Amino acid sequence: MPEAPLTKSESGEVPNLDAFFRPTHDEYVRTRYIGALLNHAMVDLRYAVWDEYKAAAEPAFKKKHGRLAKTGKEIFHAIKTNTFFRTYSSFRYNAQEMGPQSVQAPVERVIPQLNAAAARVPAKDHVGGTLRLNPNIELPQYLTGMDAHLTPGGYWSEHAGEGDVSQALMLQGRRIAGPPVNPSRDFGGVGASVGKWISHKIPDFKPRRVLDIATQEGKQLFAYGRLFPGVELHGLDIAAPSLRYGHAAAAYKGVPIHFSQQNAEMIDYPDGHFDLIVSSFFLHEISLPATNRVIAECYRLLAPGGIMAHMELPPTKLVEPLLDFSLNWDGRYNNEPNYALYRAQDPTELSVAAGFARNATFEITVPDAGSFKPENYEKFLKGEMASPPHGRGGWFIFGGRKAFTKA
Repeated sequence: MPEAPLTKSESGEVPNLDAFFRPTHDEYVRTRYIGALLNHAMVDLRYAVWDEYKAAAEPAFKKKHGRLAKTGKEIFHAIKTNTFFRTYSSFRYNAQEMGPQSVQAPVERVIPQLNAAAARVPAKDHVGGTLRLNPNIELPQYLTGMDAHLTPGGYWSEHAGEGDVSQALMLQGRRIAGPPVNPSRDFGGVGASVGKWISHKIPDFKPRRVLDIATQEGKQLFAYGRLFPGVELHGLDIAAPSLRYGHAAAAYKGVPIHFSQQNAEMIDYPDGHFDLIVSSFFLHEISLPATNRVIAECYRLLAPGGIMAHMELPPTKLVEPLLDFSLNWDGRYNNEPNYALYRAQDPTELSVAAGFARNATFEITVPDAGSFKPENYEKFLKGEMASPPHGRGGWFIFGGRKAFTKA
């Protein structure tokens, strides 16, 4: 393999790190097959588990308690020894675990060349994007204590030492291998969906700076840059491999993004520095005290009139017990120990506790920008059509708008 080739980009000679993922035919097919397998377990078999509960576990629960189960936790304890549920859990656990394993070999083959190419992108790139790393950052135990999502090394590991980006390529490998098996679960479309809703809901909102917390490779920021022309894009994360990868990807696409390695509980930007602060699938990964500190930081960092919008799992209060039971599977079996506790919280109360006025908060499921028909969007905005459910063509978001003047 040639040493660290530079690929012609949209904006000059910078590396396309995605191009280093070159699986063999069999590796590619395996990755796609495992993606379909996991989607089958997460979506299709979920309903088979519900049917099994209604047929086998629910009658026994009703006989014992004289009522139907009221919570997802009650449903779990009623079905946890059921053979079908245990088989389903084993099937889904193994499909989840095989995901990163399916891309491991093609990534490990190119680590030296991949890291050399990433190192060629200067901390300040040719379009004005920047990368600011902190080699002394302290990684919290809730991050390092286990391999989140059953992915070896989680998001943060540097297997080849300082400067490594291979963990980021491993996390991106399944995306590069092809489009999602289920387009309505394209997690890369969250930024476009949230940004579209904000721009339609508040047409005169023109943010100067947007901050994406737990940005990973910054893929959501591209959409905010398109939707709000001229906005300054910032992404922070605690994982150096993802930030290095994202910095190179943004330079390759000619999009200036300012990446920084920080713990979102204590961010070094000044008060009121941002007009829009967003995150996606982040808060349920951290402890509840950390969540409260992160949302308080969002409030501090927002300028008057600024908006905080977190795309997250729908809270327990908004879903039926069977769906609550299904959602919390990840907290028990997918190395996400804060999952259920986070979902048990009231998002509005989290926002109010951070300083947002209650009448300035929101909780809403918005349509996925990539799969929802444009002609139906006006109907959604007018309340004439509901958004598809979260994860099935819609995304649950919550947040608030900071007052323009201090009360």
